[in-house]
Amino acid sequence: MRKNIVAANWKMNLTKKEALSIFEQLEEVQLKDNQEIIVFSPYVFLDALKQKQKKVKVGAQNFHPAPHGAYTGKVSINHLLDLEVECVLIGHSERRMLFNESDELIKTKIDVAVENKLEIVFCCGEPIDIRNKSSHCSYVLQQMEANLFHLDHEQIKQISIAYEPVWAIGTGKTATTEQAENMHRFIRMCVEQRYGFEISNEMSILYGGSCNATNSSELFACENIDGGLIGGASLKAEELCKIISSL
Repeated sequence: MRKNIVAANWKMNLTKKEALSIFEQLEEVQLKDNQEIIVFSPYVFLDALKQKQKKVKVGAQNFHPAPHGAYTGKVSINHLLDLEVECVLIGHSERRMLFNESDELIKTKIDVAVENKLEIVFCCGEPIDIRNKSSHCSYVLQQMEANLFHLDHEQIKQISIAYEPVWAIGTGKTATTEQAENMHRFIRMCVEQRYGFEISNEMSILYGGSCNATNSSELFACENIDGGLIGGASLKAEELCKIISSL
């Protein structure tokens, strides 16, 4: 059964007290069997959240793919496994643009996470110049081919995809519900062509383009949008709970 997911990406925000307060409120949300909440927390809160965890999944926003070594300041995959983190975010537009993460590095992270049986939310999406040239479909397909489509039919089941219209995040521009649904339909079609209908139909595809309590109901009502990767709106428990109630 395809899961409906709300994934909170807290980025570099909140204090420990604030993080625990939001997390504890999320733990009280009533979910249906096919619904799931994931919190992608800053590293420094992961252990505290795991200690409070009942049903909300705890994920990491990033990791270094080496198991150990002389990488000052990095957090390894083994550190995440030791904390019993369940999922990781890979390929986020901020990692690609601000930290120059290459397709090769993202593919390596995918492979390491898959090998270690972690669930993955893989991000893809186009910037404004690509959208303006109407090359967004081929651009997103290239990302999936470079980062994801080397996985076999069993490995790909560890993946959920989050579509990020980079051109509509923090720019004042807005993707319409139709634009979002069209891209989600395209992504699912690409997965089907590579892995077949059953896998594509079971895969959760999330919308990561400034989803909030105002537009979540309309977005989540679309056939191919299975939830959201929530940024700024995830920093307030009340708004995040409203988004979850839209699933």
